[in-house]
Amino acid sequence: MSIDTQQAITGFIATEPRLTYTDDGTARFYARIGIEHSRQDPDGSFTQLDPSFHDMSAFRRAAEEGVARFHKGDKFIATGRVREYSYEKDGQTVAAEEFIVSRFGHDVARTQYEVDRGSHRDSNMREATGRDASPFEAPARVEAPARARAQSDAAPAVSI
Repeated sequence: MSIDTQQAITGFIATEPRLTYTDDGTARFYARIGIEHSRQDPDGSFTQLDPSFHDMSAFRRAAEEGVARFHKGDKFIATGRVREYSYEKDGQTVAAEEFIVSRFGHDVARTQYEVDRGSHRDSNMREATGRDASPFEAPARVEAPARARAQSDAAPAVSI
């Protein structure tokens, strides 16, 4: 079986995200994003180039969570697809594109944050598995009796 892949982008949120709703009431996240670019020079060093700016949208729960969690300047990683479209401006047809997110989150290599694995995760685990999702705790060690310790310190038995 082959690995199912999607397009992915990394960048930064260039405008404060907005939550709007489509005509049928579906939540929509919208933000302008920046994608950083660089080029490798003949000496092996890299030169930072100007970023390019694009539209990014997410829908439904991803939209609601995205607006709650992302702010202007945040670094992100997103998977999804590019949607090409056109619109009229000053009597001219303008070609445009936007990145439609299927999943996205903060870029862990460029963002410091803490993960809260609180009751939300525990309740989801209980629903999915039918058991408690409490973290594993090793049982307390019980000290072996002195005689057993003495035997274990002796040379191991070898069988031929």
